[in-house]
Amino acid sequence: MSAVSEINVTPLIDLAFSLLIIFMITTPLLEQTIPLDLPIENSQNTQASNDDTIQIISIDQDGAYYWGEDRVDEDRLQVLIAELAREPSPPVVRLRADADAPFQYQRVVNVLSWLKEHKLSKVSLDTRVN
Repeated sequence: MSAVSEINVTPLIDLAFSLLIIFMITTPLLEQTIPLDLPIENSQNTQASNDDTIQIISIDQDGAYYWGEDRVDEDRLQVLIAELAREPSPPVVRLRADADAPFQYQRVVNVLSWLKEHKLSKVSLDTRVN
C-alpha cells in the first residue's frame, strides 16, 4: 500500500465558505455605525446649463417648506409640484435643506417622492462645498 501524495482541500473549502458567510453577515452591521455628514460636498458643484430654468424648493431648520422665496404648507407644495409637472418643459428642481435640523431627511424624502410621483426627474440636491 502506498501513501497518498495529494492534499485533501475539502476542509479548506469549507473554511473559506464559512468565512465568506461571516463577512457577508457582519459587513452591513459595520456600515450602519459610520457617522455621516451628507450635506457637505468636497468637489466643485456642477451648475445647470444656461438653457435650463430652475425652481428652488427649500426646507428650513423648523421644517417649513419654501417654493422659491414663498413659504408654503405641505398641501400647497404638492399642488405646485403637480402644476410644475404639467409644463411642457419642466425646470430643474433644486432641493435645499438645512443640515442642522434632525428631522429634515424625512422631509427631503417626502419632496423627492412627490417629484417622482409626477415624473420630474431633473433634480439637484444643493450641498455646501467643503
